[in-house]
Amino acid sequence: MKMADSELPALDEGLLSKIDSVALRAPGDDGHPPRILLLYGSLRGASYSRKAVEESARVLKHLGCETRIYDPTGLPLVDDENVEHPKVVELRELAIWSEGMVWSSPERHGAMTGVMKTQIDWIPLSGQGGIRPTQGKTLAIMQVCGGSQSFNAVNQMRILGRWMRMVTIPNQSSIPKAWLEFDGKGRLPEGPFYSRIVDVMEELTKFTWMVRGRSDYLVDRYSERVETAEETNKRVSQK
Repeated sequence: MKMADSELPALDEGLLSKIDSVALRAPGDDGHPPRILLLYGSLRGASYSRKAVEESARVLKHLGCETRIYDPTGLPLVDDENVEHPKVVELRELAIWSEGMVWSSPERHGAMTGVMKTQIDWIPLSGQGGIRPTQGKTLAIMQVCGGSQSFNAVNQMRILGRWMRMVTIPNQSSIPKAWLEFDGKGRLPEGPFYSRIVDVMEELTKFTWMVRGRSDYLVDRYSERVETAEETNKRVSQK
């Protein structure tokens, strides 16, 4: 039975159960809401990648997550400013804060947009102790299309997620002719594209609960342990 909700009018809440976090979370997990950072790849006033992110954030909040949406307006090109630029600092702090991410980009000339790639490029590959701030965190990817449905942008973002050592969930969303799908209020009405966004956010939430308390173990690599041992032996032998 469909239940009315002013924030989620297209959602059948009776068919979207609360996440059983107890069954998923690691021993010692304090049970705080999963922290999800959402990025979008367009600066247009009528940005459909932003609208898709806003729709996703509403679903994530319904599923018990804490969300932050980063506004890329004013973010400089990589190396055009230093890392102390306020928009760079904001993005990097949010990346560290997050336990999972959503990347949503338009497809432009068969690829993700420069706005989307710039945000990803500003997230450092190494952080405190040499650990990437994205390492072991979950990722969901989405794209919006001006024409027929395509998957070029999500395929590229999936490669980037692997490069950033993120746990990219299997499901993804691609909305064709997005300008026809969103209504005049910027909402995505009930239908298969809305259902797919709900699917992706539900899966992301489950994976985040499951991974966040186990990520250190899951991404621990033999090659890096060997390298660390060699560095330790070299340092000790110099004393």
